[in-house]
Amino acid sequence: MKLMRIFAVVIVLAVGTTFLGCGGGGTNVQQSTTTIGQELIDLDKAYKQGVITEKQYNEQKKKILKKR
Repeated sequence: MKLMRIFAVVIVLAVGTTFLGCGGGGTNVQQSTTTIGQELIDLDKAYKQGVITEKQYNEQKKKILKKR
């Protein structure tokens, strides 16, 4: 009977530490796979479709080109 209790405690601890190790907690870093060229194409498309103004277009274009 005592052996069963020890075995149960060991299993509970093993399962518990497994779940604790899987928990998030870290920062989620996402890398952009979009190239600068693609960003400029998308920006130009948005401007030509009237989604953004010329001022917004120029501001965003400068920001994209500064990434280089």
